[in-house]
Amino acid sequence: MIPKFSKRQWLTLIIIGLADFCNAICVSLQSPFFPKEAEAKGCSATEYGLVFGIFELVVFFISPFYGRYINKLGPKLLFNGGIFSSGTTAILFGLLDQVPGHMPFITLAFIIRIIEALGNAAFLTASFAIIAKEFPDNVATTFASLETFFGLGLIVGPTLGGALYAVDGYYLPFVTLGSALFIVGILTIIILPHHSQDAGIAADKASIFRVLRIPGVLVCTLGICATSSSIGFLTAVLEPHVRQFDLSPVLLGLVFVINGGIYALTAPIWGWVVDKCLNPKIASFIGCILIAAAFCLIGPASFIPLEE
Repeated sequence: MIPKFSKRQWLTLIIIGLADFCNAICVSLQSPFFPKEAEAKGCSATEYGLVFGIFELVVFFISPFYGRYINKLGPKLLFNGGIFSSGTTAILFGLLDQVPGHMPFITLAFIIRIIEALGNAAFLTASFAIIAKEFPDNVATTFASLETFFGLGLIVGPTLGGALYAVDGYYLPFVTLGSALFIVGILTIIILPHHSQDAGIAADKASIFRVLRIPGVLVCTLGICATSSSIGFLTAVLEPHVRQFDLSPVLLGLVFVINGGIYALTAPIWGWVVDKCLNPKIASFIGCILIAAAFCLIGPASFIPLEE
């Protein structure tokens, strides 16, 4: 059944969904080919793994800061600034192959990813605030629907990135898709509704440490950290592992589609179930168990007997 949203709500949902989609593309498109390019510059797996990991680390530490001051900055300003930052840094990341030498390459990769993470955290924090205000009666379902767009971006990113890489090398995926995110940023300026400072976003002086003393918040934080690390882990190590099969860039991109595809298909279902009948704690527990089981199979774990 299609929800009865107002025109303003539909426009908000569409534009944030589009931004989620393009942002996920830019975040995930380098997975199939960046490790190979980094190794060509003399980087180790640990170094380019940290390039992926530093992104989530910065998001983790900076998001509470954005949340604390979003009432002063304004959610729309934070949202647009985050999108433009992510689009610009995505384009700059595509120029890294022109940087000579190991240390300059890896240093600039870290700097660009840190700035991209700052923009991504701003965009995500603002989108949460806007959705909570615009859809107070359908928060879980709406968030889950937007996560579908993010999941679709995780599908398209590696696939399209691998295809563009095969067409004209390293720079083309980043310049093309980063420019697309930049255009979406322009659309958000025009379409996204403005929210005043008193738009229901409380300016609390509580610090992140005070918030983390709440047992429920601490458990949710640990769960999000553990489950999100699974995505980053595969981003760094899956491509070097499957390189032995000599896959084309397009097929290599498709390997990364499975995670995002299932994510996109099931996110709305989980959101609807949590809204209607399932305790969020039970849903979180089921999710953690499924991820743990999946990693036991991917390894595979030593206790799983497999024939050579």
